[in-house]
Amino acid sequence: MNIGFYGNRYEEERRLDEPYDEWIERIKTQEESYINLPMNKEEYEDFINELVNSETVILHEFEKSEIFEGCMPIEVMAKRGKDTLRFGPLKPVGFTDKRTGRRPYSVVQLRQDNKEGTLYNLVGFQTNLKYGEQKRVFSKIPGLENANFVKYGVMHRNTYINSTKLLDNTYNLKSDKRIYFAGQITGVEGYVESISSGFVAGINSCNQFEGKEKTIYDKQTVIGALSEYISNKHEDFQPMNANFGILPELPEKIKDKKERYNCLAKRSLGIIKNSLRKLVKKH
Repeated sequence: MNIGFYGNRYEEERRLDEPYDEWIERIKTQEESYINLPMNKEEYEDFINELVNSETVILHEFEKSEIFEGCMPIEVMAKRGKDTLRFGPLKPVGFTDKRTGRRPYSVVQLRQDNKEGTLYNLVGFQTNLKYGEQKRVFSKIPGLENANFVKYGVMHRNTYINSTKLLDNTYNLKSDKRIYFAGQITGVEGYVESISSGFVAGINSCNQFEGKEKTIYDKQTVIGALSEYISNKHEDFQPMNANFGILPELPEKIKDKKERYNCLAKRSLGIIKNSLRKLVKKH
């Protein structure tokens, strides 16, 4: 810990309607969940050189399909250019190296994986490196020279149906209205996103059973934008996570990203609140 330090990439912003005391406690909790390991330029370039020249597992033919951009092996990203990781999982933006008082050249983040704080995960380090190579190369990260690796990384297969042809925007199978899909198999990426799809599918399966109209969420909300994304035709359909990029643009141009995202969030929350008011009046 003479190299690493606790903290988030950015100071966590207070959520809308979040009590001040709860916000402070959330910041404290999240700061303790991440250890950050800064690198200078020489350390970073040495790490990249070792990474791109390391041995990888020989893949079977069925494993050689197209790589999902949102879950790419770190060694593949490194081969795209020496600065690729500095603009990806190792980006130093939002950090200050407490040893120098300046932004580091790059940062590796470790996320706490157990309650005791004795087990940490290398954030963004999906990999096909051989186990021995993982220990050799990842031990070159400053602060991990004497780390005990209790589990090595493996790539997971991301299986999903071609939802753009098969499902509507309630996750209902077009060819058989008795069937709904939910979770990552629909092409939503992530835990919260999977919950979102299950929520929409569950509500609409109940609606169908009770002879009610479909509940379709406005595409200006993330829950609606995700269901819209998986049900609209794409030439190259790949899993999608929740992000501001899938929401329709605001009518006015806002250059500042934080302000723009805040306006998008307020618009979405306003739509959800209006929907709830209508629902309450209806019942």
